Amino acid sequence: MFQSFDTTSTPEHGAARLANLRAQMQDAQLDGFIIPRADAHQGEYVAPRDERLQWLTGFTGSAGFCCALRETAGVFIDGRYRTQVKSQVDLAHYSPVPWPEISLADWLKEQMPNGGTVGFDPWLMTQGQLNMHEDALADSGIVLRPCDNLVDSIWADQPAPPMTPAFTYPIEYSGKSSVDKRNECAADLQEQGEQAALITLPDSLCWLLNIRGNDVSKTPLMHGFAILHSDARVQLFVEPFKVASIGPDPSIDIAPPSEFKAALSQFAGKVRCDKTSVPVAVINALAKGDAEITYGNEPCVLPKARKNPVEIEGTRNAHITDATAVCELLCWLDQQPANSISEIDVVSQLEHCRRATNALQDISFDTISGAGPNGAIMHYRVTHETARTLRDGDLLVLDSGGQYLNGTTDITRTIAIGPPGNEERTAFTRVLQGMIAISRLRWPKGLAGRDIEAVGRVPLWLAGQDFDHGIGHGVGHFLGVHEGPQRLSRVSQVPLDPGMILSNEPGYYREGAFGIRIENLVVVCKAGVPKGGDVHRVMYDFETLTYVPIDRRLIRTDLLNAAELKWMDSYHAACKAKLTGKLSDAAQDWLEEATKPL
Repeated sequence: MFQSFDTTSTPEHGAARLANLRAQMQDAQLDGFIIPRADAHQGEYVAPRDERLQWLTGFTGSAGFCCALRETAGVFIDGRYRTQVKSQVDLAHYSPVPWPEISLADWLKEQMPNGGTVGFDPWLMTQGQLNMHEDALADSGIVLRPCDNLVDSIWADQPAPPMTPAFTYPIEYSGKSSVDKRNECAADLQEQGEQAALITLPDSLCWLLNIRGNDVSKTPLMHGFAILHSDARVQLFVEPFKVASIGPDPSIDIAPPSEFKAALSQFAGKVRCDKTSVPVAVINALAKGDAEITYGNEPCVLPKARKNPVEIEGTRNAHITDATAVCELLCWLDQQPANSISEIDVVSQLEHCRRATNALQDISFDTISGAGPNGAIMHYRVTHETARTLRDGDLLVLDSGGQYLNGTTDITRTIAIGPPGNEERTAFTRVLQGMIAISRLRWPKGLAGRDIEAVGRVPLWLAGQDFDHGIGHGVGHFLGVHEGPQRLSRVSQVPLDPGMILSNEPGYYREGAFGIRIENLVVVCKAGVPKGGDVHRVMYDFETLTYVPIDRRLIRTDLLNAAELKWMDSYHAACKAKLTGKLSDAAQDWLEEATKPL
């Protein structure tokens, strides 16, 4: 099994570890210390040695941070984790803080009215984050001070850094050579008169060099740092044995990570740094030399996000492969009597179905299998201790994905276990209407995620309902299932460009009762102009990539308008056409029933 069901949250250790941390704070003459869920590469996925937030507090979410003060400790979590955190931390010693509604600066000013000094590891905070905090703390008497990582000093059995070899990613999957990618990004630097750019994001590094790694579970990343020069040369800082498979390349100079800081301090010239990803420690090292630091987008980020035709076609095929596995699972699930299987049984069977494709490299994240009230925990991770038996009347939220050589998948289906209630069917249909609205949307070039995201919320808003996560995130190509910079969220300012892949996943959650989420992946395309439209305008739309039937038992057809009904029937017809002949006899029979016109 790729997925483990062991309990990794250990809130019972939180009090003692917090006391040890406070002793370190006192020795360092600090009034506080910040513990982010981050590593030096600022990716979403971290190696076990970098799970400091989880080790200290017990919280296992993929985002958030803790700020420990002398008398209190806040755990800052966004809307996805506000139910989860309550069961994972010792609430007698850690106080959940709704973030970003309450910022770190606002919280510190309330807790430390007389000022003080708060330490942070400069490798784990970006320059942009530091600037934001310092601006908000101006004139408060609160100072942020870089220091050694105090958690590392008390974590006696901290795991070692990952040391697994990387491997070459063939052009038959990548669609573009590393040389061409380097030349494209170097041309960007030349246009701006910059001599180099820092590459600290592991997915950018892997994309640029056409390599993949095994340093992080479920995401084929290699950790390292790079300096990309304007002549397309690359200085790569990684343990040399990890990239032995790349072969000699005169334009790539490989050195161990221990030499990175020295190379930064010796750099002379104009160097681009991305405030959103480059650690403070890197900026400080550059500042010690003759480098002229400029701030801008890392040159790989947008080219990586705009998938090329080979990547898009590969992703289409990966989704068909994945859809066969999910349909086999859904067929199996419908055959199981209520009260006979658990959330873990569903996860195990789904992984079995994906492995049976003989194409699965890994799952793309731990499968979320939440039945009944567990479905209301947006990022629920089932364990042996929490596993719920699927009961008559439950809704099952099943959010999962696979890593295939030709693409990364992410799909959520909500499934009725036994006859669903009218309240659940009504909420499900509103969520479905939002998903359909995004799927059908056409918009003018230049709009960002924040400009169109509300379209997917309107059916819920009209009922006085909403949900506390964005509608969509970017997705990588045999890389991270979450990839920037594009998103469908209220704060995303990045224009949507052709080739960008995103999720389309509205939801609804009623704590203690049920959850609903429906998710397809989509790719941005140039749209045709309908008859009577403005032929001079460039318009975009979405092509759906995911083809797995949506549970008809949960759809209230009386709430759907004619266009929505037409979309649903067309979508199910496409599912049937794309998957027929690729399934077992039982799953084919299930598909026939699941895709009948509404």
